[in-house]
Amino acid sequence: MAMTVLETERVILRQLRPDDVEPLFALYRDPDIRRYFPEGTLSRTETQAELDWFINGGDPNHPSLGLWAVMEKESGTFIGRSGLTPWQIDDRSEVEIAYLLAKTHWGRGLGTEIARALVCHGFDKLSYVRLIALIDPANEASRRTALAAGLCFERDLIHEGTCCSIYAIQNRKTD
Repeated sequence: MAMTVLETERVILRQLRPDDVEPLFALYRDPDIRRYFPEGTLSRTETQAELDWFINGGDPNHPSLGLWAVMEKESGTFIGRSGLTPWQIDDRSEVEIAYLLAKTHWGRGLGTEIARALVCHGFDKLSYVRLIALIDPANEASRRTALAAGLCFERDLIHEGTCCSIYAIQNRKTD
């Protein structure tokens, strides 16, 4: 049984499990959902490889981080994947809040609800002092979500060959 990582009013974020491959692939093959990802849509094989990596522990240097299934509480349906992922940016270790939802759940405030919960989890449970979001400058919805979760625009950069904007938030409890 997959462990619950965190819970909000309307969703549960739980560890990914092998039977998540089909709903995850449905997200990853949708060009609208993957529009702002540099690699675009993913094949089933690529989706399976990513899923296997997270199920098998993800990044061994960051065992508390990863991507998790987003389950709608009311229906019990897999509606996305979100989490906290490590990055190395300009020789600095960063932790990104990541959120991705099925189109049928866009525009309902779930992304903001999840992003806020990820910020709280990263600060309160994992004691990070800073969290970021890497956002394609053209992705207005993701930008609004980050801002609603308390992140502020920091700067634009080229990261791994792709133009993106960094939005960041500091943990006020560590100041």
